[in-house]
Amino acid sequence: MKKTLKFIFIKLPLAFLLLTVLWVLMLKWVPVWITPLMISRSIEYRNDAAFKTVKTWKSYGNISPSLAMAVIASEDNRFAQHDGFDWTEMRKAIDEHQRKGKRLRGASTISQQTAKNVFLLPSHSFIRKGFEAYFTVLIELLWGKERIMEVYLNIAEMGKGIYGAEAAAQQFFRKDASKLTRRESALIAACLPSPLTRRPDRPSPYLEKRAGQILTLIPKIEYPDWIKGK
Repeated sequence: MKKTLKFIFIKLPLAFLLLTVLWVLMLKWVPVWITPLMISRSIEYRNDAAFKTVKTWKSYGNISPSLAMAVIASEDNRFAQHDGFDWTEMRKAIDEHQRKGKRLRGASTISQQTAKNVFLLPSHSFIRKGFEAYFTVLIELLWGKERIMEVYLNIAEMGKGIYGAEAAAQQFFRKDASKLTRRESALIAACLPSPLTRRPDRPSPYLEKRAGQILTLIPKIEYPDWIKGK
């Protein structure tokens, strides 16, 4: 019995810690070629003959800084300042829920979204949120902000079967990711909450409005030099 308890409560957690740290460390330098979400979508659309996965890894220096600034303006204003979790937005979301009875909105940061997409299957449960928090802490500690942004811009779902900045730039605007304009970047960022139903090259009035809001917000945010490509 003692050996069993030791295995469950000591050896197993230590093995998990070691393996996950090595996994995260490896991906600090190795491109992320496939994610659980990509596999899940391929299974979901296995009967769709027109479906295909499109992705091309590009280093951060080969992606327009406008796209990084647009996703920060759209998804995570305090990306460069927080530790992986935006406690301010979390408190606001809880306060709105308690005071106004609004549905509890998400306040996931780019770091959390990256951790979720790279390491976890798409699902909704408290257990998965716990693992998401764990991997968020690891990538913040071991990768740093620039690598997190680089990975995010390469693996984020930006359309049906379209993952990452280069694939989106080619599919929607017929250009390299390094050549994306501020408006094109804002349109892509505006699609991120619902990439399967929105297209940046065919923007609806709502999408145009949301992209305009992102463009207005971009100059109001302070960005580190590396985000601006300096």
